[in-house]
Amino acid sequence: MKLKSADYVEGAGGLQYHIQCKRGDVSRYVLLPGDPERVDVISSQWDEKREIAYHREYKTHTGKYKGVEISATSTGIGAPSATIALEELARIGADTFIRVGSTGAIQENIEIGDLIISSSAVRLEGTSKQYVRVEYPASANYEVILALIQASESLGFKYHVGVTASTDSFYLGQGRHGFRNYTQSFSENIVKDLRRANVLNFEMEAASLFTVSNIYGLRAGSIAIVFANRIKDEFEIVSQDSVAKVANEAVKILNEWDSEKEKKGKKYFYPKLVS
Repeated sequence: MKLKSADYVEGAGGLQYHIQCKRGDVSRYVLLPGDPERVDVISSQWDEKREIAYHREYKTHTGKYKGVEISATSTGIGAPSATIALEELARIGADTFIRVGSTGAIQENIEIGDLIISSSAVRLEGTSKQYVRVEYPASANYEVILALIQASESLGFKYHVGVTASTDSFYLGQGRHGFRNYTQSFSENIVKDLRRANVLNFEMEAASLFTVSNIYGLRAGSIAIVFANRIKDEFEIVSQDSVAKVANEAVKILNEWDSEKEKKGKKYFYPKLVS
């Protein structure tokens, strides 16, 4: 693959270096699971689908869900690879992103299998710091949050909305011990400190996706299914159908709202627009 230059790492026809997709391959709405296998779970619920590319951790499917063009691209684990996907997808026309992940809860009332919709994220990862100073907020787009809430309500799934903490480490960064029981004082206190601040959960991508999307004027949100409750020492890998259903339905809702905005010449969605 011959690239345009070392600074502009695109191939012929604008083919993106990591995701191996070009303009026309993806919808404006892209779901971003971490696990490539979760792309299959998501697209199995569509009316039609096709695999566009599968390179490294980046598997991309495009198709239609209830008549709406939709895509899903896996991002692997962590903020660096997730932000690479966002960068390259944005360059080929995507403007709305929903992370579809798994998460560990740190509030006692959250159960295994519940869904968590992130309103914002604590920037404990390092990727977003490469883009902007640490005081810049990592906030989800309000339209994406509302669409995820409406989808969860319409489908009858139990969900929570609040602040997420995004880390670069699954182990010490989330208060677990490292190899040979290695730890540090900050790691031993992190769960207690974040619980006091009413943070709901740990994951590894949302903060960077929110930060970079806001910088670029894009929309991003996140919904994750709870696999663990750290306070109750519970961990179970449950079916991911529910989180996939909500994310897919949220895209349909966003498409309806976007159509109404365009029809009525409005830039922002508000409830009376569709009442």
